[in-house]
Amino acid sequence: MSTADLSLFTYPNDTPFVELDCTSAFNALTDKEKLYAHYLSQASWYGGLIVYVQTSPEAPIIFSLLHRLITAEGVEDLKRTATEDGKASEEDVKALLVYIAGVFANSGNYKGFGDSKIVPNLPKERLEAIVLSSAAYKADPTVIQALWSACAESIYSLEPLQQHLGFSDKGITTYFTPNCTLKDSELVGNFMKKYNLEGYNNRLFKYEDGSSTTYEIRMASVLEKHESEPFLMSDTTYEGCTFRVTRGDYSGLLDLVCHNLEKAKEYASNDLETKMLEQYIKSFRTGSLDAHKSGSGIWIKNKGPVVETYIGFIETYRDPAGMRGEFEGFVAMVNKEMSAKFGALVANAESLLKELPWPSTFEKDQFLKPDYTSLDVLTFSGSGIPAGINIPNYDEIRQSEGFKNVSLGNVIPTSFKGFRHQFLSDEDVALMDKYAVTAFEVCVGLHELLGHGSGKLFRKEGGKYNFDIESVVNPLTNGKITAWYDEGDTYDSKFTSLGSAYEECRAECVGLYLSLNENVLKIFGAEGDDAENVLYINWLNMFWAGGAKALEMYSPASKTWLQSHSQARYVILRVCLEAGEDFVKITETEPGKNLLLTLDRSKIKTVGKKAIGDFLTKLQVYKSTGDVKSAQDMFNKYSEVSDDGVYPWATWRSIILAHKQPRKIMVQHNTKLNGSTVDLLKYPATPEGFVQSWSERFPSSKVDSLLQTLWKKDAKNFYAEPPAQLAAVC
Repeated sequence: MSTADLSLFTYPNDTPFVELDCTSAFNALTDKEKLYAHYLSQASWYGGLIVYVQTSPEAPIIFSLLHRLITAEGVEDLKRTATEDGKASEEDVKALLVYIAGVFANSGNYKGFGDSKIVPNLPKERLEAIVLSSAAYKADPTVIQALWSACAESIYSLEPLQQHLGFSDKGITTYFTPNCTLKDSELVGNFMKKYNLEGYNNRLFKYEDGSSTTYEIRMASVLEKHESEPFLMSDTTYEGCTFRVTRGDYSGLLDLVCHNLEKAKEYASNDLETKMLEQYIKSFRTGSLDAHKSGSGIWIKNKGPVVETYIGFIETYRDPAGMRGEFEGFVAMVNKEMSAKFGALVANAESLLKELPWPSTFEKDQFLKPDYTSLDVLTFSGSGIPAGINIPNYDEIRQSEGFKNVSLGNVIPTSFKGFRHQFLSDEDVALMDKYAVTAFEVCVGLHELLGHGSGKLFRKEGGKYNFDIESVVNPLTNGKITAWYDEGDTYDSKFTSLGSAYEECRAECVGLYLSLNENVLKIFGAEGDDAENVLYINWLNMFWAGGAKALEMYSPASKTWLQSHSQARYVILRVCLEAGEDFVKITETEPGKNLLLTLDRSKIKTVGKKAIGDFLTKLQVYKSTGDVKSAQDMFNKYSEVSDDGVYPWATWRSIILAHKQPRKIMVQHNTKLNGSTVDLLKYPATPEGFVQSWSERFPSSKVDSLLQTLWKKDAKNFYAEPPAQLAAVC
C-alpha cells in the first residue's frame, strides 16, 4: 500500500479554470482562412490523442472510458444520475469532472508540467458507482465494465515506480518497453547514430528470447507494411544484438491527421503552405522524418501568415532519454500589435547578439532573421500550452535555414489571472501584480529569439570543420578548440537526458542578461521608472520561480527533477546565491512555515550581470563543443537539493509544498463547419465548460475505438500479464 501524499497527485476541486480566448482574432479571418484553421485544428486534435499512447500504458483506455461517459449524456444528467440514492455526492461528481479535465488537459494521466501522476480526488468506490450508474454503462455495459476493470487499479495506483514518468527503474514510460534501461537507450542511440537515424518520431521495443535480444525501432506512420523505404531496416546485427526499423505506430490516428491536412490544403493561401502540408502528410503516412524536416524548412519560408500552424513530433522533454518527440499541433492567428514589438526585437537582434558574453566565434556565421510573431491560440493539442516556442528543433535546419519564434499572446495574460505570489514582501507583490505580464513578455521574447536562437555548434563533417580550428579560442581555457560534434551527432543525441533542462537554462540566462538593455525594454513600452521596474520584476520573477515554485517539481525519493524549466530556474537561483554580496537572499521567517525572498535591485547590473554572464559563457562553450562531461558536472552541482549550508532546500521543500497552488486549466474553443464558413464555439471557464468542450470536440466513440486498438497492440509489451479484459475492450 502506497503512503504517498495524495495532495501531490490530485487536482483539488477548487482548481482554477480560465478561458483561452481568441474571438477577435478568429472573427477577423476570411471564410477561406477560417476553413483552413478549422481543418488544421481537426488534424491537431486528432494527433493530440497520440500523446495518450506516448504517456502511460493505461492512458488510452482511461481516455476512452472518460470520453464515453461525457458523450453519452450531458454533464447535468451525469450529475443527477450519479447523486441519486446517495451513491455519490455533488463534490464527488465535481472531483470527477476536475479529474477528467486534468487528464484531457495533460493528454494523459501524468502532468505535462512535472511528469507526476494524476489521480482522482474521490475514492475509488465512488468513482465506480458513478461509472456504473452512467448512461454510457446502461447503453453498453460490456464495454464500460471492461474498460473500468482494465484501468481502475492503475488509475489509483501510487506505487513508487508509478508516481512519475521515467525509465522503468524510476518511473513509467511508453517511449521504451519496461525491460529497457538507460544502457539500452545508449546502445540504441549509438546504433541510430551509425545509421543516421533520429529519435523524434519513433519508440523502442525490446524483445528478449533466452540469450538473444532484439530491438525494434518503430516509426510513427499510417502505413504499416514494410515496403522499401531508405530508413526501414530488416534484421541487422549490431553489438551482438538484432535491430530492426519498422513503422505503423499510431496508424489509425495519423490517418485522421492526414485526412484533415488534405482538407486544409484546399484552403491554403499560397504554394508554400500547400507544399508544407504535402510534406507533413508524406511524413505522417510513411514515417519519413526527412519529409517532416523538408516541410519544416518550407514552413520557415512562409513569413507572416495570417493563420500560423505547426504539427508533428516536436518536444523531447518527456522522453527519459531526451530524444523522442511528443506529438503536438497548434493553430493560431497573428496579433498584429504585439507582433510589431517582436518585429522590432528581430530588427535589433544582430546588435543584441554582440552583447552576449561569449566570443563572436561562438555565434552562427550568419544570423538568419526569423519570423517572430505574437499569436492568439485557437488550438493547442499536446500535454500543455507554452507561452512561447522556438522551432523547428532540428539542428541542421536551425543552423543553416533558420527558425521561427512564436509568442502565444493570449496565453501569457491568462497564465497570470488570479495568481498569488508567496514568499515575497507586500511591496514586491504589488510590483509583480503591476509589471509581471510586461516582464514576462520581455522574458519570452528574449528567451525564444536570442536564447534558443543563439549560439553555434562546432562540427566536423566530411573531414571539414565549420569553424577555424587554428584561430578559434576557448574562452574558458584560452586554448584551441579540442572537442566538437562529429558526423551523425546532434545536440539531443549527445546531451540526451540533460539536454532539455540545460538548453532551457541557457535560454533563460540569455533572457536575463539581455533584459539589461534599455532599448529592449523600450521596445516593449517600458521607459524610465517603468523600465527599471520591469527589469527588476523580470529578475525577481526568475528567482521566485527558482525558489518558491521549482521544488514542487523535484522528487526527493528518486533525487530527480521532473520538469526541465523548473530545474533550469532553480539552477539560475543557485548561481546567483553563490555570487554572494547579499544580491539575492532567502530567509525562513516562520520556522517550518514561511520564507521570504528578497533581491537587491541596485546590484542587478553589477553582481547579477557578472554572475549570469560568467555562467552563460560556460553554458555556451560546453554546448558549442559538445563537452557533455563538463556540462553535466557543472549543472548537476547547481541542481543538487540538499540540507547542507545556509539554504536547506530539502527541508524548505515542505514549506513550498504547503503553499502550492494548483495550475490553471485552460478551456479552448472549438470550430464547427456551417455551410461554407466556420463557427467558433465558446465554453464557460468551469469544469463543466471544459468537459462540454471535449464532448463536442469528439462527439462520437470513433476515437475511443482507435485508442483501444492501439492499447491492445501495445498491451503485450507493457503488461506482465495482458489484462483479461482485452477481448471485451477491443
